[in-house]
Amino acid sequence: MDPTTEISDSLKFIRGRIAQACARVHHSPESICLIAVSKTVSPERILAVYNEGNQRDFGENYWQEARDKIPLLPSDIRWHFIGKLQTNKAKYTVGRFKLIHSVDRVELLQEIQRQASKQEIVQDVLLEVKLSSETAKSGAHPDQLPDLVGMILSLPHVRLRGLMGMAPYSDQPEQARPYFARLRALFETLPAENRVWLSMGMTGDFEIAIEEGSNMLRIGTAIFGAR
Repeated sequence: MDPTTEISDSLKFIRGRIAQACARVHHSPESICLIAVSKTVSPERILAVYNEGNQRDFGENYWQEARDKIPLLPSDIRWHFIGKLQTNKAKYTVGRFKLIHSVDRVELLQEIQRQASKQEIVQDVLLEVKLSSETAKSGAHPDQLPDLVGMILSLPHVRLRGLMGMAPYSDQPEQARPYFARLRALFETLPAENRVWLSMGMTGDFEIAIEEGSNMLRIGTAIFGAR
């Protein structure tokens, strides 16, 4: 099968599953932001998804990789930074990404504020919450959330748009449900104007995430294939 056709079919299939999950909880599929996770994916394959069905949101994990791709692709793509962000790389991501998903510490917030102030912009961010004790997972501990939220609300060049989190890996999607329910409960504690995006759900568990209230999905493998 032609790779472009395969990607097109995969994207249609995923959107169908999103619509079915939304129907189960009486949500509109249009309320879901689908981010096509494009790390390690060539610009040609990203463009194939871009050209299929008005897909405009793409997620990258590494600045060095995104730096080479972004100039080669259409300017109306909404880029999301979804990987762990080192403080010294904030100067490259601020202003270039519509949304930074992985904010989890004071030092990073301070640097985002500094860089956004220099550019005279407001950078939209999500706070990443650590939902399990897995050492490989990044994110702020839930107990740190009130202080981080309070800090963001005091920064004129950083705007909180919601929360992001990942459930522990499992080959049984249902295992993710309590973790997503916990993140939804934390999301509901945010001020109303900051409850815009609840970013949870990936290839293996996105239907459960939708059922638990997610309105932003990060899906790579199911669209682009195995890396």
